[in-house]
Amino acid sequence: MIRGRVTADREALLRLAVKGEESDTQEIEGVIDTGFNGFLTLPGSAIHALELRFVGHRRVTLADGNVTTLDAHMASILWGGQTRDVLVLKAEGVPLIGMALLNGHRLMVDVVPDGPVVIEPLT
Repeated sequence: MIRGRVTADREALLRLAVKGEESDTQEIEGVIDTGFNGFLTLPGSAIHALELRFVGHRRVTLADGNVTTLDAHMASILWGGQTRDVLVLKAEGVPLIGMALLNGHRLMVDVVPDGPVVIEPLT
């Protein structure tokens, strides 16, 4: 089971342990974005600090409908006690946790300040 919290601005937050191939693990806090079908976004500064391996570019459609190309990198994360390799897109702003990462899980959110966010694997 993975736990997070809801902010006063009604954002569902999770803390993730993220590691590059040659870097130390760093804790990041990301916002669950159900409109993002990828795994994870991180700003360039975090990608650089983690020394994430560049794997190419991905075309993405943003929430406003614009299509753009983002740099893609590989990282390992700790997810429910297991290490998972995930594709990380470089995007400035707060890290986003997408639906690809939540695939195969149940997401429960009490949308009140400091409400719990609970993610459980589906059986």
